[in-house]
Amino acid sequence: MKRKLTLLLLLGLAMTAAAQNDKGFEISKNLEIFANVYKNLHTNYVDEVDPGKTMKVAIDAMLASMDPYTNYFAESDMEDVKMQVLGQYGGIGSLIHQEGNKIFIAEPYEGLPADKAGVKIGDRIVAVNGESTEGKNTPDVSSAMRGQAGTTLTLRLERDGKEFDVTITRAEIRLPNVSYSGMVNGNVGYIRLDEFTQNAAKNVREAFRKLKRENPGLKGVILDLRGNGGGLMGEAVDIVNIWVPQNELVVETKGKVASKNIKSRTRMVPEDLDIPVAVLINNQSASASEIVSGSLQDLDRAVIIGERSYGKGLVQNILPMPYNSQMKVTVSKYFIPSGRCIQAIDYKHRDENGRAVKVPDSLKTAFSTRHGRTVYDGFGIEPDVEVEHPASSLLSVALYNRFHFFNYALKFHREHPTIASPKEFTITDEIYQDFINYLSDKTYEYTTYTENIISDLRKVAEEEEYMDNLKQQIEQLEKTYKEAKKDDLMRHRDEISQLLKDAILVHYYYRKGCIEGALAQDPDVVKAIEILSSPAEYNRILNR
Repeated sequence: MKRKLTLLLLLGLAMTAAAQNDKGFEISKNLEIFANVYKNLHTNYVDEVDPGKTMKVAIDAMLASMDPYTNYFAESDMEDVKMQVLGQYGGIGSLIHQEGNKIFIAEPYEGLPADKAGVKIGDRIVAVNGESTEGKNTPDVSSAMRGQAGTTLTLRLERDGKEFDVTITRAEIRLPNVSYSGMVNGNVGYIRLDEFTQNAAKNVREAFRKLKRENPGLKGVILDLRGNGGGLMGEAVDIVNIWVPQNELVVETKGKVASKNIKSRTRMVPEDLDIPVAVLINNQSASASEIVSGSLQDLDRAVIIGERSYGKGLVQNILPMPYNSQMKVTVSKYFIPSGRCIQAIDYKHRDENGRAVKVPDSLKTAFSTRHGRTVYDGFGIEPDVEVEHPASSLLSVALYNRFHFFNYALKFHREHPTIASPKEFTITDEIYQDFINYLSDKTYEYTTYTENIISDLRKVAEEEEYMDNLKQQIEQLEKTYKEAKKDDLMRHRDEISQLLKDAILVHYYYRKGCIEGALAQDPDVVKAIEILSSPAEYNRILNR
């Protein structure tokens, strides 16, 4: 018996070694083939071949067959890497946008170099360091404005028809990860976290401490992770730790390399174990956002509100490469306390068009939270309380894409030196009518679904030769709808007013003002306040 076991063991080792040898041979063979393909291309191709560009295309194509998060960064891309990982870059601290063939300042960040130099929303960027922006797009101009901290650049700007130069010293721009915190009503606090960059947990913890310190009757706190695409896993663990005891498992990573399989537990004294917590998520909340919301859900420590999250359960490491380049590689998957993985897309399997497929419902597995509630893997984090969000009207989209909110806000700011606070400022009947008057000579074409259906009806009637019988009715339908469409500005007034309010507030109160001004009408926030203000409802959700 022992001899048979020994033989089986030796056979297994031999097969493993053979498999490894086969794999090693395949790698060597294909590397040799690739090298010869490039050598022949370089030697024989009719035009000159750019080695760096050609290799970058080849590398990007290879990595694209893996998943969207495995990427190669050349030395010239390092500012982008710093922006992704650290939330910082060398620049002047301003958003820009393009209207036609012109580039404008969309928003200078409060207190950063552009703002300090007097750059304003709506300034047209005529040239950067003497080079005209004509014919350039937003990425071109953005790249020209970025650079090493401490260096200077000169912008030629146009404002109110006059051109002038502004010289700005670039700085290390570190965007705040907590973009706003404050009270949303008398006893519920709110913290908005935009990115899981360095010190995210420290900043959330400090914001929570301040809310507790300044509001002794604090009955609940909202952590807003909507639109937060993630970032550093350690920051996510430490944020959970704010409301969860020490030594709780928050997330486990599992992958091919055993040394990268890590169980991450809370390691600090929590700030509070009793105050009710609500976490807001939507379909753009991903990765670290899902670790926080998913683990707090699994541990029954918070009510999750909003929409189902993105479903990114893949872990990336950044690896150093030759010549100051780097590579971001997916090395493992996230598993949260219940044992479920939140990954929604199966990049290993593709459909007939080469697109990755979603994990099918038949392969989704049920897990249990600490209190025994059923949760599932395979499609991100499903909220405990789902809030429906009506799709944006096509009219609002057309107005936004034509920059009518932006340009009307410029006009409004010129005419109104001051306005009420973000919480008190509203779009009055007078302001809204002024906006309608502003639009009277502007174009913002949009075709609604109803118009498409009427158009299709006309085409089908013509194809099937019913037009002689239906022409009068179809023309009357088109006329009636055309008249009804004139009322769209009033029909969608609430939605348009909020977008208009955002565009105006940023002129007076920067980004914080926009966030603060939107909270009272935010359906997710309203629902969170309702639940946090009712201990019975909060406990019912967490124990059902």
